[in-house]
Amino acid sequence: MPLPFLPRPRTARQEEGSRGEDAALLHLRQHGLQLVERNFLCKGGEIDLIMQDGATLVFVEVRKRARRDFGGAAASVTPAKQRRLIGAAQIFLQRYRQPPPCRFDVVAIDGDVLDWLRNAIET
Repeated sequence: MPLPFLPRPRTARQEEGSRGEDAALLHLRQHGLQLVERNFLCKGGEIDLIMQDGATLVFVEVRKRARRDFGGAAASVTPAKQRRLIGAAQIFLQRYRQPPPCRFDVVAIDGDVLDWLRNAIET
């Protein structure tokens, strides 16, 4: 008889990341955006939040850091990470016959300070 699947316990880092995503989601909803999907995962990468802002589909990367050392949360979205986000978004957009207008935002959380950077990644 096979053993039941037991999920791995979440690390403290994963828990902190989830809290950051929760804070970002609340902030974006308070500004009128609607959640389309959370933690979209594909071969190309992961997108933390996919939101709808009017007619625009918004792909959101959430970064949380305890402090602003080494440039803070926003600086941690490297060019390699940006390429993975764009690749994952291209895979997500295959669901649409006619893709909507899109943008890439970053929600950077440094300590208790949340910054929403619209159009943070150019394609």
